Amino acid sequence: MSYISQTFYKIWKDAYIRFVISFVSLYLILYYFNEVYIGITAKGGIYVPFLDQNLNYIKWWRNFSIQITADILRWLGNIVYTNATQLKVIGKSGFTLVYSCLGYGIMSAFTAFCISFPSPFKYRVGFMLFGLIFIQIMNIGRFVLLSLYWNNHNRFLGLDHHDLFNILIYISLIVISYLWIRHSSKIKNA
Repeated sequence: MSYISQTFYKIWKDAYIRFVISFVSLYLILYYFNEVYIGITAKGGIYVPFLDQNLNYIKWWRNFSIQITADILRWLGNIVYTNATQLKVIGKSGFTLVYSCLGYGIMSAFTAFCISFPSPFKYRVGFMLFGLIFIQIMNIGRFVLLSLYWNNHNRFLGLDHHDLFNILIYISLIVISYLWIRHSSKIKNA
């Protein structure tokens, strides 16, 4: 074996370094896959009509988020109007759902963490599914609250809703990840 391959092998044997390399690599792949997919399904630039018209999961995801939020708001007794990117509650507020509001960045990080973490596969998959559903529920909750109460002129501690949501979701995911790691290590050591 050459010196480079021996060095790489020594580094790769260290579980912590392997986790960090896997996590960062997977995060970048997942995050930029979504970015590229958004780019090729949006008109202008490199546009792939087939993907936009037949396999545009970003459009489906945005539509799902808007429609679920609208259904919850209607269930709460509000009059709601929607289009492909916006939701408006009569007499309250609303939002425009831009790509960054979908949460694919945090979902990419969470998925990369779950796949990279050294734990039995079935526990990682279950935790990953739980976490991804949790992120979407939190995001829908944010959209409902934005539609009912958000006013750009009265920011909380000078933060906008993106910053507040990111702080809340990261703290929540760190706590549940910590609890999952503790539980996972107990199972592994049993």
